[in-house]
Amino acid sequence: MYASLGFDSLTAPQAAVFFALLLGLLFGALAERTGFCLRRALVGADRRAAGGVWLTALAVALLGTQSAIAAGWIAFDTHRLHAPDLPVLAIVIGGLLFGAGMVLTRGCVSRLTVLSATGNLRALMVLLVFAVTAHATMKGVLVPLRSVLSGPTLPLGEMSSLAALPGGAAAWTALLAIAALAVAARSGARPITLLGAALLGALVPLGWVGTGWILYDDFDPIALQSLSFTLPWSDTLFWTLASSAIPAGFGVGLIGGVLAGSFLSAAAGGRLAWQSFTAPRETGRYMAGAVLMGTGGVLAGGCTVGAGLSGVASLSLAALLALIAMAAGALALQAVLGRRTTAALQPAE
Repeated sequence: MYASLGFDSLTAPQAAVFFALLLGLLFGALAERTGFCLRRALVGADRRAAGGVWLTALAVALLGTQSAIAAGWIAFDTHRLHAPDLPVLAIVIGGLLFGAGMVLTRGCVSRLTVLSATGNLRALMVLLVFAVTAHATMKGVLVPLRSVLSGPTLPLGEMSSLAALPGGAAAWTALLAIAALAVAARSGARPITLLGAALLGALVPLGWVGTGWILYDDFDPIALQSLSFTLPWSDTLFWTLASSAIPAGFGVGLIGGVLAGSFLSAAAGGRLAWQSFTAPRETGRYMAGAVLMGTGGVLAGGCTVGAGLSGVASLSLAALLALIAMAAGALALQAVLGRRTTAALQPAE
């Protein structure tokens, strides 16, 4: 479709950067306002209301993505989240590591990205370590570990999606969306906050449709992608270090947009404030969490947004497994740490 839009001065990959920038601006502003974060929804002090926010976003992302598929705008037949062979060991271990890591850092990667733009230096340091570790797992010294764990696979064939199960896409979409909205309605979250969460969830299908249909160009194709943070942070790190040799891509635009949107939202609400570490032990805990999330995010195929929100919206079984493993890892570590220990943590949320 992109060739028919008449943007002769921009290729599809170049236009994708600006599209991602806009997507990120909206996500950053909405996430900053709503406190969107899966860790917060699982183990936060306000987890009931935060859970309502996350589930509202998921329901809208599901409905929008599946509507786009039904309309024939996008398809996930060849997408990595719907690969016929499921690397079950990598996904489970990666999800558990990521979930544990976000408890140690007191924020998922999307939330820490938002917080770093508001003056939270803890979040910024975590993200730098996260990006380095993720890049090392994808392309560096941790590749052998990823290769070993990705070896064992479960052949799913056409059953890689919930849409292939009895009932089809429509039934599973309705079931998941209705369940999510029912819980969200009883969460106690303010209606205006749930509206913001719904708008945030709508960005997921917007991202899929934007990259998979509007910007689709046979002669200069781009990957089908939407909101995510693991690969975008890795790409942003690499581009920052070698921008004279490689062009910016979708991920760079997305991260830049989220940072800008979060900053503008926090500035408008008077919520900008410098925050940092208070003790070496705290610093070590956050850095350990960053390493776990960086490794886990790559092994699991994405973070709580890339696999959890965007991936589950495509009805991917791999994404659903990753989300369950992340939740299990977070809840397990929270239980091990106990209330006495976690009460002393300086919150990143």
